[in-house]
Amino acid sequence: MNTSLTIGQLARKAEINLETVRYYERRGLLPKPPRTPSGYRLFPAEAAQRLRFIMRSQELGFSLAEIRELLALRLSPRTSSSEIRKRAQAKISDIENKIKSLESMRKSLRKLAASCDGCRPVSQCPILESLAGECT
Repeated sequence: MNTSLTIGQLARKAEINLETVRYYERRGLLPKPPRTPSGYRLFPAEAAQRLRFIMRSQELGFSLAEIRELLALRLSPRTSSSEIRKRAQAKISDIENKIKSLESMRKSLRKLAASCDGCRPVSQCPILESLAGECT
């Protein structure tokens, strides 16, 4: 049974775009596979699982650098689950800080939007004046 996949087969199996496979390969998250004499890349079947891991990690907010570290830890026999847990907790903290920042932005924008009745000329728009630092 042939367990090698062309890049197109791999993209379909991982349910991602072909260009995404190439991108992760260029970024070093997916090892460069051997090529056939005609130049086709032949990826191991496990590459689809690795791509799904990368995609899911990104969905959870991990950066590509963090994902690279997670992949390395995943392959290391000396890695403990407590190390992975620490990274997940750090990501939770990062996300909570981003949420606080976004809530602050929302509050500020709501205040700005409430200051504008939408009936003035653009030259007197309180939102634009505030953004330009012309209001106190």
